[in-house]
Amino acid sequence: MILLDTHALIWWVNGGEELSPRARRTIHSSLADGPVGASAISVFEISTAVRRGRLDLGMAAERWLADASLLPDLKFHDVTPEIARLAGSFDASMPGDPGDRLIAATALSLGVALVTADDRLRRYPHLKTVW
Repeated sequence: MILLDTHALIWWVNGGEELSPRARRTIHSSLADGPVGASAISVFEISTAVRRGRLDLGMAAERWLADASLLPDLKFHDVTPEIARLAGSFDASMPGDPGDRLIAATALSLGVALVTADDRLRRYPHLKTVW
């Protein structure tokens, strides 16, 4: 299994054109073993970005998220107390954005790679990433 960062989730659900070729191949091969994952914090990030006018999904965020949650190839992972603790314990080399920290902590907690175009997350030495 792999975990999709919020932007990778959006791009994958919307057809994957923005994903790198390596990210597309990784997602495709991961699907042979079961659904890809996303953090529940991505729901918050998507809703917030739409509300602030920074993201246009072509439909209401509620509808897009409801449709995404019905995809059999996608599993949302809750933010558990352990994930929250891990996110709060990262040192200064981890980006300070709470959403990024929670998504990274989810990937680490699950022991999976994070599909992300975010250079800051890709530079974090303890996080396996794909792009």
